[in-house]
Amino acid sequence: MEIEWTDTVPDTEERRYVCASKFARMWQFKVRFKRRTQWERIDNVSTEMWETLLDALERRYWRREGVSDEDLAAVRKIIAGLRPRPAV
Repeated sequence: MEIEWTDTVPDTEERRYVCASKFARMWQFKVRFKRRTQWERIDNVSTEMWETLLDALERRYWRREGVSDEDLAAVRKIIAGLRPRPAV
């Protein structure tokens, strides 16, 4: 499963293409800055990217486009682990 979208780099405000692909229950993210160039794999995925992926998965889930409950639960769990815990 692959999901693609565009966003901007927070530091430079440059537009980039993002692709999240799932294979063997693992999500991998790739980016490129121009069309028809090679995708570059990234390891430091931001919380915003995970939230965009979750939003796309939720929309596809209701349209029955191959997204399972396990996919949604797994991404929600990853996002919950990335958010800082509130100070008491």
